[in-house]
Amino acid sequence: MSEPAYLSGQFLLAMPGMSDPRFDHAVIAICAHDDEGAIGIGLGATIDGLTLHDLLDQLEIDHGVAPDAPIHFGGPVETRRGFVVHSNDWSGQDTVDVGGRWALSGTIDVLRAIAAGNGPSRWVAALGYAGWGAGQLDGELTRPGWLAVTGDETLLYDTPAEERWSVGYAQAGVDPRLLVSDLGTA
Repeated sequence: MSEPAYLSGQFLLAMPGMSDPRFDHAVIAICAHDDEGAIGIGLGATIDGLTLHDLLDQLEIDHGVAPDAPIHFGGPVETRRGFVVHSNDWSGQDTVDVGGRWALSGTIDVLRAIAAGNGPSRWVAALGYAGWGAGQLDGELTRPGWLAVTGDETLLYDTPAEERWSVGYAQAGVDPRLLVSDLGTA
């Protein structure tokens, strides 16, 4: 058996026709992937009616210079827990480097820094995450369902959530209209 190809710092794009509706057109930034499992932050959809200012209000943090950006649906696990995927130019008490490509923070200090204007220069905020147990993601990747792509910073920071899925496929040189979700038999 070959060693799994770990995907930290890459994106998973849901294949057309994914059976789990929570992942329809999903774009997941994989933030950790090793023998113990994987965690990713969904960036393909925002939460209707919730913005960064709303979240800061709930946490009693002054908006300061923070833009009123959308909050993304990070995934179906711990949907009230917040995460910020951000550039590597800032680090806080729990910040994790993700393959040298971006960073992940999950404590309130990153939100305070963003509001104060001394946080990361680029960021995306989300509630919830997608998680896989030991070997689970590796198993899923052997079946149709996900396309792993490298993507670039424009996909992460400059592309609106509703366009990330199609832009991710385009960056990979794949036309998702040509993909099928069913396997044939011979």
